[in-house]
Amino acid sequence: MKLFAKRKRQDNTALLNEIQMTKLALESAYSNFENVVDPDLIDCYIYEVNAVQKRYKFLLKQAKMLEDDCGVI
Repeated sequence: MKLFAKRKRQDNTALLNEIQMTKLALESAYSNFENVVDPDLIDCYIYEVNAVQKRYKFLLKQAKMLEDDCGVI
């Protein structure tokens, strides 16, 4: 049983790390979007922001499911 608990902690830690990295990627994408003037780059960063937002939403949903399953992440 201890092994299972240790595995869950590792999964939770990995998920929290992924969420943190995705937040940083989203901030970076927003910053890049705000600082470009070329129409092609604007389109590029719009796509990047949308992609990272979707990933962030997915990870938050996974965290919510883990929280519901075991009480606390």
